[in-house]
Amino acid sequence: MLRRDELAVDVVDASYRLLGCTLEADTADGPVAVRLVEVEAYRGADDPASHSYRGRTPRNAVMWGPAGYLYTYFVYGMHYCANVVCMTDGVAGAVLLRAGEVVSDLQLAHARRPTARRDADLAKGPARMAALLGIGREQYGLDLTDPGSPVRLYAGEPVPRASVCRGPRVGVATAKTLPWRFWLDGSPAVSPYREAVVRPRRNQVAPVRDDRGRE
Repeated sequence: MLRRDELAVDVVDASYRLLGCTLEADTADGPVAVRLVEVEAYRGADDPASHSYRGRTPRNAVMWGPAGYLYTYFVYGMHYCANVVCMTDGVAGAVLLRAGEVVSDLQLAHARRPTARRDADLAKGPARMAALLGIGREQYGLDLTDPGSPVRLYAGEPVPRASVCRGPRVGVATAKTLPWRFWLDGSPAVSPYREAVVRPRRNQVAPVRDDRGRE
C-alpha cells in the first residue's frame, strides 16, 4: 500500500509520487485496477482553481486531511471525478486522477465500459476512470491507504521525473497557465489537452461586431 506519509506533502510532490501507482477498486463486477499515468494538482488557499480555495464546506471537508483519503465530486451534472487528498493534516489540497492504464482483467474492463474502442480509452480521462472503477458519491472519504478499503492505492516504483511531462491543467478557467498537470511521456492513455471555454453569463449581452469582426 502507498503510505499516508508519502502523500502528506505538497500537491506537486504528491503528483509525481502518484504517477505509476496502482488504484484498485472492488466493483459490482469484480476488482478493477489501473496504473496512474496522468494527474493534476490542486492546492488550497493560494489556488483559485481548487475546490478548497474559498474555505471549508461540507462538500470539500475531506480535502483538509489527513492525507490519503478519497475526494469525489460531481461535474457537469453527469460525471464523477476522483481525487487523492494530500498535504499535511489541516491544510487543504488534492490531486485529481486524470487517466490510467488498465492492469487488471481487460475483458471485465471492456464489459464495464463497452463504448471504449481501445484498451487505452478505458480510463482515458477522469470521468471515464471513475466510471470504470465504480467511484461515485458513496466512495467519498474512503481511506485509500487501508488494505480493507473497497478502493485502494498501491505504491509503484517511483517514476523518474525526467520521464514526466508537465503543462497547464485541462479545462481550468482560473490559474489556467499553472503547469500542474503531470503525465507519463508516451502513454497512450493520457487524455488530450483542452483549454477552458469561458461562456458569457446569461444576462451578459455579447458585443455587436461588424462583418470584419470589429466591435
